[in-house]
Amino acid sequence: MKKTISFKRILKQLKDDAIGKDAHRGITLTYAWMANQFGHISLGFIPSYLVFYFSNFNAVKSAIYVSVFWLLFELYNFLGPLLSKSESKSEMVFIPKKSTYTFKPKWNNLAFDTFTDVCFFAFGAFLFSLLITQGANNTVLITLSILAIYLLFATRYWFVTKMYQFYARFPFQFRLSQWDFNINADNKLKVEQFKNSSKRAGNHLLIYGALSTGKTSLGVGILNELSIKNNSCLYVNAFKMFNYFFNDEDDVLEEHEIWNWKTANFLMIDDINPSEPIQDELISPEKLLSFIDTLKPINKVNRNILKNKNIIWVLGNEKPERVNYVDCWKRMLLEIGVQEEKITTISL
Repeated sequence: MKKTISFKRILKQLKDDAIGKDAHRGITLTYAWMANQFGHISLGFIPSYLVFYFSNFNAVKSAIYVSVFWLLFELYNFLGPLLSKSESKSEMVFIPKKSTYTFKPKWNNLAFDTFTDVCFFAFGAFLFSLLITQGANNTVLITLSILAIYLLFATRYWFVTKMYQFYARFPFQFRLSQWDFNINADNKLKVEQFKNSSKRAGNHLLIYGALSTGKTSLGVGILNELSIKNNSCLYVNAFKMFNYFFNDEDDVLEEHEIWNWKTANFLMIDDINPSEPIQDELISPEKLLSFIDTLKPINKVNRNILKNKNIIWVLGNEKPERVNYVDCWKRMLLEIGVQEEKITTISL
């Protein structure tokens, strides 16, 4: 059964974030997102007050000028990378790098995010003018009403999306457009094809590479883009995964889980083997298959789950000195029932 986030779980997340349990369980992405938006409201409210207090502008004009300032600021930060096709040196304001993107950002998603931020700035600015005018200005009331309606829908989308990202259990937050290692055109195409996999496609992506070639960050970047599309994804370290294979089929999810490796749409198994300078293969395909089969002759349940799931397998070095090394891992997938055309290999 594939997992989505229920309305009941969204309400629970909202309640947990609202009452400040972050002191006990750390900061969630949903909590951080909401805190960020309250910051945006403040950056609309406080400058509007300062402009109103230190100038001759009335409250409405102060709110308009502050909103326009933030609109131009965010527009520059959005259009700069879009038009120059290059990354920024700074996270606060766009300062172009000489290098271009390896993987293009999803500009429509970034535009939606940027517009939402601008609306929060404007909401804070006009909230200030509402307090000063005491509800007597229709322009302020209409503007706040329109912003509130839009932000209600935008907040629901982003809150749920942050839940999909958070419960994927990524070791770090990373967009695919941030990935700046070397990769050839054929492998880039393979990444795009995997990203476009349907939930039940059963595609398998094998990623090889030495240390510091971007294997893990590439896998996380791919999976994060899929999470943003509201697919249930899960990142798992290989040694944890070995134990998960032995879990009972009817295992109950823990409180901090919404899905597990059996029910997620997309799965990433990281660090199956080390990279250079360690040349030895600590986990062979045969050994991994024995774990999948839970040390029995065969475990049809585990094999069937893996066969039908979209999985990123992050392996170690591709050893050219060993004959048919890559084919050994491919052969393991074929043995559990994966179709050959659904197996893709990337070497970094």
